[in-house]
Amino acid sequence: QVQLVESGGGLVQAGGSLRLSCTASGSIFSINDMGWYRQAPGKQRELVAGLTSGGSANYADSVKNRFTISSDNAKDTLYPQMNSLKPEDTAVYYCGAVITIATVPLRAYRYWGQGTQVTVSS
Repeated sequence: QVQLVESGGGLVQAGGSLRLSCTASGSIFSINDMGWYRQAPGKQRELVAGLTSGGSANYADSVKNRFTISSDNAKDTLYPQMNSLKPEDTAVYYCGAVITIATVPLRAYRYWGQGTQVTVSS
């Protein structure tokens, strides 16, 4: 019913930049919250940057002042701009969203994208 499709991962040198994107599609009534998470090998998945439906952004301390999250509401797309990348940013990045689907009654679920690999070389 709902899909999150990510793109933009890859290999970059330390200090470089990447821009990821995540587009939601399907029977969407509204997107409540949307964010980017990452999971490095042997570590738990963590929130990197999130955006509420009201436009409030929050960031993990480790990426503040380096990552910026924005959205194109018309396209249901979320973009994190990642600058000054470090080797410790290497992980699989996942888009996650709480979406109310267009059913009767309305119901909200959490959805995940398939993940995109970001590798930062030193």
